[in-house]
Amino acid sequence: MIKFFRKIRQNLLMENKTGKYFKYAIGEIILVVIGILIALQINNWNNNRIEHKIETNILSEILVNLE
Repeated sequence: MIKFFRKIRQNLLMENKTGKYFKYAIGEIILVVIGILIALQINNWNNNRIEHKIETNILSEILVNLE
């Protein structure tokens, strides 16, 4: 996949199509940013899930101890 994008980038630069190259570069940057944002969202979701699990365990232990 990286080889594919490298060939596109080289072809655009060799043909002196700087406008298309800049569009390609901006598109690639946007894809990277979207990937990073998705990874952060998954990480936050996982942390919230773990915290909720710990909270549930603590509350159940408190309930058992009160009984």
